[in-house]
Amino acid sequence: MKKIIYSIVLCLGFASCDVLHTVVKEVLTIPTTEEAAGGLKDALKQGFSKGADVLAMRGAFGNNQLIKILLPSEAQTIANKLSSIGMQAQVNQVISKLNEGAEDAVGTAKPIFVDAITKMSFNDAMGILTGGKGAATRYLKETTTSALVASFSPKVQSALDQVGVTRNWSDLVNTYNKIPLVQKMNPDLKSHVTEKALSTLFNKVEEEENNIRENPMQRTTELMKKAFAYADANKK
Repeated sequence: MKKIIYSIVLCLGFASCDVLHTVVKEVLTIPTTEEAAGGLKDALKQGFSKGADVLAMRGAFGNNQLIKILLPSEAQTIANKLSSIGMQAQVNQVISKLNEGAEDAVGTAKPIFVDAITKMSFNDAMGILTGGKGAATRYLKETTTSALVASFSPKVQSALDQVGVTRNWSDLVNTYNKIPLVQKMNPDLKSHVTEKALSTLFNKVEEEENNIRENPMQRTTELMKKAFAYADANKK
């Protein structure tokens, strides 16, 4: 508000009132809480949609060493033992299927994420809007992760079943557990893949959110333009 008053005072010294017109326009376009919430929801929907679309592509996980899902530590013990007895190809197949499962699950989960955003209530929308990079994603992560995991987990299991991970991994675990003197194990690959896929997706959402905050051209709806223009004028 101080910035606006200062700009109005400065305008009195100019022959043209273009500055005043701009300032008045900013005052008139301050978003309501509902508009701010709507702009945030549009941004998060866009972020989830873009993130899910990219990560659901075949090879998105498996071909990217930065996000490729590897075996959890306990499972790696099994993999190392099996590789030492000539089963490296089978282990590689399981890792490949883990990543294919994550890709399929992310694509399946997209409507669930969008629905969760649509139903969210942003009582502190203005604070999130002006909270800087990643603020909306952090809020969403804090308030919806448990529900998203509960919804996402069966989708991951279904995807893993469809691409054969459950069968392939069960075969490998059974083979490992028959080896004399080894401690029997059965790592939870579903939870492992769910955690990794969600973490990667949230990272993508944050990238998109920050892109929207920094690049006005990425604001594709009127609510986003209005909400984030206000955020621009009130950066901390």
